[in-house]
Amino acid sequence: MSTKVLALTIDCDDSDRLAEFWCAALDYREIERWKDSHGLEYLTIGDPAEPDGLRLLFQPVGEGKVVKNRLHLDLGPVERDQRAEVDRLIGLGASLLDEAPDHPWIVLTDPEGNEFCVLPRQDH
Repeated sequence: MSTKVLALTIDCDDSDRLAEFWCAALDYREIERWKDSHGLEYLTIGDPAEPDGLRLLFQPVGEGKVVKNRLHLDLGPVERDQRAEVDRLIGLGASLLDEAPDHPWIVLTDPEGNEFCVLPRQDH
C-alpha cells in the first residue's frame, strides 16, 4: 500500500455543532482537537472500535456552503431499516433534501447543509 486515507475533511462554520451531529449519527467519538496559529479550532472524530478507521475532520472556514458537495458520505444502516434511519437522523438535526422513488437512496443534509445519502439497510 502506497498511501491511505486518514480523514475526510469537512469545511464548516461551527465544528462543535457539526461534530456533535456526526458523532451521534455514526456513533463516533472525539479523537483530537487543536488550534492552528490563527486560533482556529479543528476537531477530529472517529469510531472508537476502529482506531485506524476513517476519521472526519471538521475545519472552520469563513464562508458558508454555496453549491452542491463534490464529495459526500453514503450511509448504510446496520441496526435499522432505511426509513427508521432517515427518521433518526432527521431527529438529530438532518434535513430531507430528496427522496426520488426511482433511486434506492434518500438524500439528507447535515445541520450545515452538506449532502449525504442513506441507502437501504446493510446486512453484512
